Amino acid sequence: MIWLPLGFFLTALLYASVGFGGGSTYSALLALVGFDYRLLPIVSLCCNVVVVTGSTLRFARAGEMPWRGALILSLLAAPLAFLGGLTPIREEAFLALLGMSLIAAGLALFLPRAPQAAATPTRAARHMGWAAAPLGYLAGLVGIGGGVFLAPLLHLTRWNGARRIAATASLFILINSLAGLVGQLTKNGAGRFAEALTGALPLLVAVVIGGQLGSLLALRILPERVIRWLTAALTIWAGSRLLLG
Repeated sequence: MIWLPLGFFLTALLYASVGFGGGSTYSALLALVGFDYRLLPIVSLCCNVVVVTGSTLRFARAGEMPWRGALILSLLAAPLAFLGGLTPIREEAFLALLGMSLIAAGLALFLPRAPQAAATPTRAARHMGWAAAPLGYLAGLVGIGGGVFLAPLLHLTRWNGARRIAATASLFILINSLAGLVGQLTKNGAGRFAEALTGALPLLVAVVIGGQLGSLLALRILPERVIRWLTAALTIWAGSRLLLG
């Protein structure tokens, strides 16, 4: 199973380089190796928290975090992420929903990006809170952060400049991953936390290293567009494998 930490490392590197956590693909990789689907979101959300905490701190130190807007979106979604984590779901429904989410997320990465400098927002940009809440529920339900869905919507509506959207996505993923994790632990019991993370230490180490390299180095080596395409390809492949069995 040596390829699994490598897959987590690659996922963290690619996703961190474009401001995401990678929770959706962590979940898919774990599902593909037959990991208990009830424990799977706990591992994925913990990995998400590890990756995006560093990204959020770096964006904040650089003065790129639009705190008011980012907190509004994140805090609107967080209660729904908690409820999503609490919601019981059958394995077949979980895997189908996760697979469809992955394919949708991969396709969303191909959507146009906002310019680096903030252009005039569209009228829809003022109503992004309505989109944030259901994304929070999906995040908690299947063990993702939801930022991979939110960011394309923010770009399409020119909600802010590209760097500030990436910063917002990082904070959104961090807060919703924590809320979803609390919901998952409330549903499954604290004992499941230790069970889920038993043997997952190599995966956490892999995402720590991959996340740091992704956020610090990857954008200097490859153009952002190429990284997004690679991330999209990985995400769509994982989703297709889940749906096709």
